[in-house]
Amino acid sequence: MPALALYTKGTRVWIPDPEEVWIPAKLSQDFKDGDNSLLLQLGSGMELHYSIGNGLPPLRNPDILEGENDLTALSYLHEPAVLHNLHIRFLESNSIYTYCGIVLVAINPYESLPLYGEEVIDAYSGQNVADMDPHIFSVAAEAYRQMTREQQNQSIIVSGESGAGKTVTAKFAMRYFATVGGTAQESSVEDRVLATCPIMEAIGNAKTTRNDNSSRFGKYIEIDFGPRGDIVGSSMRTYLLEKSRVIFQAPQERNYHIFYQMCAARHLPEFSMLRLRPADEFHYTNQGGRVDIPGVDDASELELVRNSLSLLGVRPAQQASLFQILAGILNLGNVDIRSNSRDAERSNINPADNSLHAFSQLLGVEQTQMAHWLCHRKLQVAGETLVKPIGFQQACEARDALAKHIYDRLFAWTVERLNRALQTQHRQTQSFIGVLDIYGFEMFQTNSFEQFCINYANEKLQQQFTQHVFKLEQEEYLREGINWNRIDFRDNQPCIELIEGKLGILELLDEECKMPKGSDTSWAQKLYEHHVNHSQHFQKPRLSSSTFLILHFADTVEYQCEGFLEKNRDTMFEEPINILRASKSEFVAELFPDEVPREFSFLPSAKSILPTRNQLSSRKAVREHKHTVSFQFRQSLHLLMSTLNLTTPHYIRCIKPNDLKKSFLFDPKRVVQQLRACGILETIWISAAGYPSRWTYLEFYSRYWPLFRPEDLSLKDPQSACRNLLGALILDSDQYQFGKSKIFFRAGQVAYLERLRAERLCAACILIQAWVRGQLVRRRYQRTRKAAMTLQTYCRGFLARRLAQILRWTRAALVIQKNCRMVQVRRPYLLIRAATITLQAYTRGALARRTARQLRMEKMATILAAYVRGWLARRWFQHIRSAVIYLQCCCRRMWARRELRQLRIEARSVERYRELNRGMEVKLMQLQLKADEQARENKALKDQLQMAKTIHCKEVERLQGELSRLQADQQAEGVSEGQAEELAALRSMVTQEREDRRATEERHSADIARLSEMLNSSNNWPNVSVQSSEQDKPDVCLQKQPFGQDYSWSSASAVKSLELEKSALIQEKEDLHSHLVKMEQEMEDKINQQVTLEKTSLSLELEEERRRYQGLLKEFSRLEQRYENFKEEMAFSERVLGHRRTPSSMSLNLDYIPETTGVSSSPQEPKRKISMVTASEVNDRLDSRAGSLHLTAMDSLKEAVGLQKDEVKGLSEEDLSHAYDAVCVANRILEAQLASQRGTWDSEINSWRLQVQVLREEMDRQSQAHARLLQLPPGEQLHRGLQDQLTRLTADNLDLLEQLESQEQVARKLRRELNLLRSVQRRDLKPGMVKSEGITPHKAVELQGLLRCQKKDEIQLLKNLVTNLCLDTIRAETPGLPAHILFLCMRHADACGEEVRAQAFCFAAVTAIKGTLKKHPDDVEITSFWLSNTILLLNLLRHFSSKEVSEGLMSGNINEEGLLSGDFSDPCKSLADLIIQAYQQLIRISESRLHPMIVPAMLECEAIPGLLGSSKGSGFCRWMSSSTTVDEASSHNMDLMLQELSSLHATLSAWALPLEICHQAFRQFSYMIAALTLNNLLLRRDMCSWTKGLQIRYNISQLEDWLRGRSLHLGGALEALEPLIQAAQLLQVSKQSESDAESIVQTCTALSTHQIVKILSVYSPLNDYEERVTLKFIHNVQSLLKNRSEGESRQYLLMDVKHTFPVTFPFLPPSHVRSENLHIPENLKLSFLQRV
Repeated sequence: MPALALYTKGTRVWIPDPEEVWIPAKLSQDFKDGDNSLLLQLGSGMELHYSIGNGLPPLRNPDILEGENDLTALSYLHEPAVLHNLHIRFLESNSIYTYCGIVLVAINPYESLPLYGEEVIDAYSGQNVADMDPHIFSVAAEAYRQMTREQQNQSIIVSGESGAGKTVTAKFAMRYFATVGGTAQESSVEDRVLATCPIMEAIGNAKTTRNDNSSRFGKYIEIDFGPRGDIVGSSMRTYLLEKSRVIFQAPQERNYHIFYQMCAARHLPEFSMLRLRPADEFHYTNQGGRVDIPGVDDASELELVRNSLSLLGVRPAQQASLFQILAGILNLGNVDIRSNSRDAERSNINPADNSLHAFSQLLGVEQTQMAHWLCHRKLQVAGETLVKPIGFQQACEARDALAKHIYDRLFAWTVERLNRALQTQHRQTQSFIGVLDIYGFEMFQTNSFEQFCINYANEKLQQQFTQHVFKLEQEEYLREGINWNRIDFRDNQPCIELIEGKLGILELLDEECKMPKGSDTSWAQKLYEHHVNHSQHFQKPRLSSSTFLILHFADTVEYQCEGFLEKNRDTMFEEPINILRASKSEFVAELFPDEVPREFSFLPSAKSILPTRNQLSSRKAVREHKHTVSFQFRQSLHLLMSTLNLTTPHYIRCIKPNDLKKSFLFDPKRVVQQLRACGILETIWISAAGYPSRWTYLEFYSRYWPLFRPEDLSLKDPQSACRNLLGALILDSDQYQFGKSKIFFRAGQVAYLERLRAERLCAACILIQAWVRGQLVRRRYQRTRKAAMTLQTYCRGFLARRLAQILRWTRAALVIQKNCRMVQVRRPYLLIRAATITLQAYTRGALARRTARQLRMEKMATILAAYVRGWLARRWFQHIRSAVIYLQCCCRRMWARRELRQLRIEARSVERYRELNRGMEVKLMQLQLKADEQARENKALKDQLQMAKTIHCKEVERLQGELSRLQADQQAEGVSEGQAEELAALRSMVTQEREDRRATEERHSADIARLSEMLNSSNNWPNVSVQSSEQDKPDVCLQKQPFGQDYSWSSASAVKSLELEKSALIQEKEDLHSHLVKMEQEMEDKINQQVTLEKTSLSLELEEERRRYQGLLKEFSRLEQRYENFKEEMAFSERVLGHRRTPSSMSLNLDYIPETTGVSSSPQEPKRKISMVTASEVNDRLDSRAGSLHLTAMDSLKEAVGLQKDEVKGLSEEDLSHAYDAVCVANRILEAQLASQRGTWDSEINSWRLQVQVLREEMDRQSQAHARLLQLPPGEQLHRGLQDQLTRLTADNLDLLEQLESQEQVARKLRRELNLLRSVQRRDLKPGMVKSEGITPHKAVELQGLLRCQKKDEIQLLKNLVTNLCLDTIRAETPGLPAHILFLCMRHADACGEEVRAQAFCFAAVTAIKGTLKKHPDDVEITSFWLSNTILLLNLLRHFSSKEVSEGLMSGNINEEGLLSGDFSDPCKSLADLIIQAYQQLIRISESRLHPMIVPAMLECEAIPGLLGSSKGSGFCRWMSSSTTVDEASSHNMDLMLQELSSLHATLSAWALPLEICHQAFRQFSYMIAALTLNNLLLRRDMCSWTKGLQIRYNISQLEDWLRGRSLHLGGALEALEPLIQAAQLLQVSKQSESDAESIVQTCTALSTHQIVKILSVYSPLNDYEERVTLKFIHNVQSLLKNRSEGESRQYLLMDVKHTFPVTFPFLPPSHVRSENLHIPENLKLSFLQRV
């Protein structure tokens, strides 16, 4: 179709605009040949005449192609289409990545987006890049996939302007490689690769006016991978560091970050010696003005840098040296250089300059030498070396040059050190991926040497990029086998030849640098002479002779020649460098290696130093061979291009949307400028020159099926149908080509087909609407006619009914009027009557209340009068009484004074003191009597406690005797009915004993409480006595008042009486002391007597205990003998009855010997068995003992066995010899037990001796305490004595409680032994014996059907049952058969008393199952089988565990005799861990099987027939995956995934896995399906449409029906699908009005804010009749979601596919399988197991 035919009325076009670059317009009339202008209508409605002198305006793409992931998929490929598509994706879809063929366009959002988490990496890893949304991870995934599959080296080229996000993009690419190529080793290589980023950013990045973290150097990082795709090393190369930034910064810019980070962390102790100050005080850091970056903490960034250096192996000493040099550079910038006032050609530095001193000290150089050579330089004149002073400006330049050179060397050392840290020596490198982060095309107002080099590098990269794109285009055409002509594209080789060719700009620059008097002006003149009018890419400005213009591929740049030569030479004086080489610091000297031999040192002297001729020649040779900066840059660039040409490149172009650094602000001018500069439009032009639109036959058939003829739709081959259609629609065959798998279209043809499709659909819609409207009108007419007839019928009936109704209403009105009138009259009457009654009631009440109030007032007045009269009488009486009392007091006071004088006289006499103290002695004696009474009570309580203890011990001994008696009775008589009664009696005795103990404790508590009350009351006794003595004094005074006389004694008689009193007191004191000594002696004698009595009683008890033990030992011997007799009798009865007897060559085997009380046996004690004895050996023994063995001994043996004479006749000598050997063995065992019992006796005697010693020490302590108590005052004696008694009683009570607990433990142990003895007796009793003796078996024999496995057969059992088990052999057997067999073997070992062996066997079984799971890591059937058996085994152990039963965890219907006696808590823990491991392995295997099916089945499978046209054409980005992957997802559909789920469910159900585990497993599977599907939906724009939402919802409904059909929805599987269900609903609901936004917010509760906004942003209508989601609607939804997002803990975009729900394992009810009915198939080869 000709292009002019497309310019018809309504066609949309683009026209240029000075502000927006391009604006949309619409044709108001058709374009005809010969028209000079077009009549256009702008978006504002204004009409415009557009001149077509420069050509027709570009056409706009159809709406269906707006927001395409790939720019090359657009039908019209031109600049406005590219700009508009980027604008739509960036602002409306918030998509910062867009494909442009093989180029990924990344627009800097200036905002952190949730697009780079591990879940996003997992979503892109292993996926087809063409199916996913554009992302940096998609490019990295494609590079990694090509590297691993094709074993080819890859490279990712990241370019763009400063501030476009190159550094961050490269960092994310390396993060992807570190994640997918990670290893599990400690301090792995990928961590070290990522650790280089903060270091290089600190020393190589700085703040500029365009970017806060701008890279001021280029770098190429090679990440090495091993054969398995894991990172094994890395290396880095840098290009063109901006050294001038060290000494100068433009306004609003900063120096390198590391300087500001060090200044911010200057307060750290390790930085205290660096002479650091705030950054605004250093000249090299304060030139830009502001020294900080908003939102950046420089101190924390420095900490990150230091941690990264440590991770990379930089030693702390090297780090300190590194920071010292950086601090020295800062101090060097503050060195004050002064010009000489007399001579302007001289300059000097103050020797006391602090900054120079700090610089010299930090770098370890001589301060005087450095100060001298900063202001002087050496010259070579006529073979002589002269020292010449330099001026102020030259000195400042020399200082700055030194700073730049030091920083450059430090930067190079850091890069070299990082490369060494990233290299590996023991890992083989298979291939590598290079990441190139290099500067983009630059054009400023002033462009110098740096911009020239940068643009030169971009010219080389652009040439390589253009050639690669052309190569891919050519390969695509050859692969599809289509006819094509060579594509002409703009080649920038002439521009590159201008720069680097012969007599090019760089060669002339190097030549001018070699000239002694070379200058920038002379170099410019040479450029004009050689290139003006000779090269079309070089121009000379008209008004300048020191600038030149170069026509680059991106734009024309004007360069200023000033400074080119100086920057290219990079001159640095040798003298300061030599001083640095001689530094005291080894690190500084290492930075500046010797380039020429130094035979002398440079001294600050004015004299010239004449070196030798050899030295001069060597220096001259070095100087001549020194490479310029341009030469070094050209060599490194050639090396880089060689490396890139040997790799498969991947391109990322970073775009800066605006210069204001505002988030999501799109400036079209800046974006277009960068698109032209970075080569994006070159890709568009190359693609547009060929066949840019590419559709597979199936996609074309699915999209444009409405255009096909009916006969073409019936064809089974889509390729033939497509050929027929295009031959009929597009007459020019050059506009399309048929390839092997695709159809190729020229630019504009897809738009033409879209228009035809829209017209065909529109015509079809009109036809359908006509038929539908006609049908609707006919239906409406029929309904109207029928409704009219119906209305007539109903109206006539209504009129008749209304007449009848009126008649009825008339009659009713009369009745209503009558009643209404009656009501109107009656209502006022009732109202008046009620009002009258109410008034009467209120009136009568008021009168009654008034009368009552009057009566109350009268009564109150009477009462008040009575009270007043009484008060007046009392006041008069009190007045008279007070007067009388006052008179009495006066008289008594006078008498008291007289009596006081008399008492003072009497107080001096001894008799008076005796009279006063006579009452105190009585009270003291009373208190002593009370204390003695308390002591007697305490002693009585202690005797009661001792008696209780004795009774308890006797009771325990009696219980032990009863136990022994019961054991003997059981062995003698079997199981009888009276045994249960005796056991009940024993239990009642124990219960009675516990009640007695409780009563004793309560009695003791009561005694303690009573003593405490007495103690409290005793505290008040001294006060009472003092008060009583004080109260007695007034009585005495009153008594002596009538008899008081005044006595007067002389002083001599008073002294004499006092001496007599003193002597009497001394005598009394001595008497008291002797009395106390006597009492103490009596007390000690009494204590000794008590100790003697106690010792005697203890000895007697010990003897009694020994006698009792002897009796028990005899009883034990008798029981042992009876036990042996029973066994012999059982064997004899078997022989008599004809049973098969044991061969005579085998002797008796004692499998079990029960324990006796007091004999301790350790679990490690070997099992006691009687060795195998043959008949011949027995005969030899009998012959050897014949001389000593008498007939009486044999008779006694027969009597001991308990056989009658007639029974003895039936016994042979061989049987008797066996019995005799058994008795001998039993005797030896008894001797061993007696020896152990003797040791026990000795230990008990020692313990009694210790107790006696303790009692003796306690007596001594009590005697000492009593002596101290007697020395205290009487009041404190009683208090302290009671306190000591309470302490002793408390300690005694605690001891008794401990003893009681120990006795209870002994009782429990005896009870357990009783149960064990019963179980052994049941096991040993044969059915014939029970029948013969008439003994009935127990009702609940829990130990029948156990399996006996010898220790030597345990390994074979585990091998046959676990390791080599074939599941097909037991598929039809009892579920959980291995678990039952293992449990029965463990239970038998536990019943035999071998708890340790049972536990060891359980651990061995766990180890074997683990080995089986590890051997089959991908077998879901084996994993589910052993998961089910492990759960069953764990539940069996818990069900029969005595600990679980005692804690109430199990049901109480288990016989206590059938419980496990051992402690299986540790094996249960191991089994629980094994269950978790098996469950995780089951989930992992199932997820690995489901993972490749989910996305094709849930997203790509079109299960609803008739929903075609759901796909759009592929673009240029299909190149990226067409050569690497083949889409195999088409083979997966929903039916296959459901079949896989059904297979998993059948496998889990076949092995009887608990239903709760199945529910939890399928809940995990449902979550994985929802997460993986939703993540791919969010990352695939082609899936976000109404049609796909319907398909997804249908697929989910199938999955829901499948889950409900198997009752798996009860475990939460449907809830796990809720996010995916809501996402599908979101694609289907209306998205236009505010009510729709509110409905979306209320409905999509399982989706996060980012997920909802992402789905709305990428929603893409597949047809013209679908409406797009407006940006306003998205903003409304965001504002409604804002409040909800504040409450969310984490805003995430993608779901975590690796999330695992916590699993709980149920406690199952007891198994219904009876052990005796368990069938063991013969193919298991377990014949060595014996059923008990």
